[in-house]
Amino acid sequence: MDTIRKELLSRKGEIELAIDLLFKINMKIMDWDVPEADDKEGATIILDMMQEKIDQIRADVQAGKYDNY
Repeated sequence: MDTIRKELLSRKGEIELAIDLLFKINMKIMDWDVPEADDKEGATIILDMMQEKIDQIRADVQAGKYDNY
């Protein structure tokens, strides 16, 4: 296993927790702001927004934006 993979796998739980917290806090804020909101619809929209950003970051990585980060 290479060093980068080993390092990132050691922090996988932290990365997953951060993603989970980001999703859940946005669900909570949505419920505060729109109490009658359809949670399933809201969750889908939040996930779509998160995926859009992940796709943008992935494109930036492929374009070399983070080669010397």
